[in-house]
Amino acid sequence: MAASTLLISGTDTGVGKTTLTACLATYCQIYHPDRRLGIYKPIQSGIGDREYFRAALNLPYALEQITPLYYQTPVASAIAARREQQPVDLGLLWQHLQTWQAHTDLLLVEGMGGLGSPITWEYLNADLARDWHLPVVLAVPLRLGAMGQAIAHLALARLAQVQVIGLVVCCTEPHSRQYLEDWFPPALISRLLTVPILGILPYVPDLRDRSALARAAAQLELGYLGIF
Repeated sequence: MAASTLLISGTDTGVGKTTLTACLATYCQIYHPDRRLGIYKPIQSGIGDREYFRAALNLPYALEQITPLYYQTPVASAIAARREQQPVDLGLLWQHLQTWQAHTDLLLVEGMGGLGSPITWEYLNADLARDWHLPVVLAVPLRLGAMGQAIAHLALARLAQVQVIGLVVCCTEPHSRQYLEDWFPPALISRLLTVPILGILPYVPDLRDRSALARAAAQLELGYLGIF
């Protein structure tokens, strides 16, 4: 049986992709312990997500399995690859995806930046999602400008023929309900968007608190994802 695979993408960097990925992964570990879970971040520039995932989620994988293509320069992969003279090998990344899918029941793929972020000088994250046939969950931060970014990303997804399952509003810092209504009113957004809002991911102050991560995931409309 092929693994259920989701691409967790976002409208930018620092919008909550890592937190959302960790929440979904922890929910799976706690409530579906019989499912073989994998987390795959194809490319990483600088120390960060792969180290966090392995430590915080107690993953029994080497860093090279989580992220096969690593650059020390903490910039976009297309730029890091040129600086370090290590080209982005898309074939290698595809092979690792197939290996993950063959040995897991649920695979969460964390994207590199937004759908419009470049992987190479000619290839975007949206191109990868299309070519790998990955359904996307889009993380959108609760902040000024988020509505426009969300709408633009959904337009890009349609242009690239990428399936976006839904959108998750991510609180990257504590916010009141009034703040949500002021900057990302659900009633208005539901009229403008062509995909469902899967919920609001609350702020999680300690990203190593597994119980808090799982509780945050439980507040989302997980049924839309088709993975649990």
